[in-house]
Amino acid sequence: MFYISTRGSAPTLRFDEAMMTGLARDGGLYVPETVPDLSRGEIAALAGLRYEEIAFRVMRPYIGGTFTDAEFMGLIEAAYAGFGHTARAPLVQLGPNHFLLELFHGPTLAFKDFAMQLIGQLFQAALAKSGKRITIVGATSGDTGSAAIEAFRGLSNVDVFILFPHGRVSDVQRRQMTTPSEDNVHALALDGDFDDCQARVKDMFNDFAFRDAVGLAGVNSINWARVLAQVVYYFSSAVSLGAPHRAVSFTVPTGNFGDIFAGYIARRMGLPIEKLVVATNQNDILHRALSSGGYITDGVKPSISPSMDIQVSSNFERALFDAYGRDGAAVAALMDELKSGGFRISPNALKTLRETFASGRCSEEETLAAIARLHATTGEVLCPHSAVGVKVAEEHLGATPMITLATAHPAKFPDAVERATGIRPDLPARMADLFQRSERVTRVPNDLAALETLIRERTGH
Repeated sequence: MFYISTRGSAPTLRFDEAMMTGLARDGGLYVPETVPDLSRGEIAALAGLRYEEIAFRVMRPYIGGTFTDAEFMGLIEAAYAGFGHTARAPLVQLGPNHFLLELFHGPTLAFKDFAMQLIGQLFQAALAKSGKRITIVGATSGDTGSAAIEAFRGLSNVDVFILFPHGRVSDVQRRQMTTPSEDNVHALALDGDFDDCQARVKDMFNDFAFRDAVGLAGVNSINWARVLAQVVYYFSSAVSLGAPHRAVSFTVPTGNFGDIFAGYIARRMGLPIEKLVVATNQNDILHRALSSGGYITDGVKPSISPSMDIQVSSNFERALFDAYGRDGAAVAALMDELKSGGFRISPNALKTLRETFASGRCSEEETLAAIARLHATTGEVLCPHSAVGVKVAEEHLGATPMITLATAHPAKFPDAVERATGIRPDLPARMADLFQRSERVTRVPNDLAALETLIRERTGH
């Protein structure tokens, strides 16, 4: 299995190389050269298996000879051992033909744990073989950062620097990043929004002298291994509802398009997915793009679902690559246009995207109303991101079972939940002292040179 860049001019890499590289040297994102098929029989055989077994069977075709079967299974087992639910990703029924996929039972109470806990294991194993030391730099709108820190904290051959937008994450999200005491963890509060954080990380990857000097590696959803790990719960939930013998649909609250792109890969592998519905909050660039064909940025508006406050959705580039017939030059041209504020999707590419993806938008008021209504009618307490998903999913319900992804625990966003329901959700017992822990954080400017100087100083480069 080999990996190619969405912009067409970077070296072709093996799985381990693509994983450790993150962003391709031409600025593109790595995708598999071919997407492996799972037969109906292979998909049917997943029913009733443990999550870890499903993960092994779904991901194994992608990793080539990087790990033996025994090594890979051991890494998967270790990745999910700390989850708080034995099903890992349990389903809860919300109503007729509508189900909630709970993805918040990991160590940091968000769906990012499914990928990050596995990546932590994969990186550690690969570095142990190579003897190398790396510097991980990531951008977060709230959940990726804490999941990355949890996965890599205390490792002797890794330094972790996480950029988050100052004042634009929840208190719980911030404290999950700023309270770890390990010396290899560095939380950086950047003056700007998430798009600024993401842009500075990409700038660092495109500064090859800096990238090579500090051994830069990325764990944002630009990293293919992140997307791959998320493909698994599409299969585990779908077979629980009868796939491949009946189709299912998914609604995904998303800002950076990584989680729903994982669903697209599951569909390409043969999982019978009827609809993949993109659910956006008031920062609705993905909904506007799929509706009108214009991907035009208009500034990030802070919301009660801050992990979705994004205008530059990195993983949409992967979908565009396929929609444009895997024409790297065409994608590179679109990304150049994006630097000036946006681009138009060609009619043929837009038609291709619409054959797979539907979309919807949820306002702040509708988000709060959904949290209140679901609590009153089902007893479920939703985080605001999950509520965005549920509201949009309800607009697309039909004869096919709909699975809405619940991306975070409500206790990560207690102010919004309390405002909607009058109930302030408690953190799990293992995090009960989160607000008593000391914070370690560095305020940084939105300036590439200053960030690179800081990272060089702290890593001794």
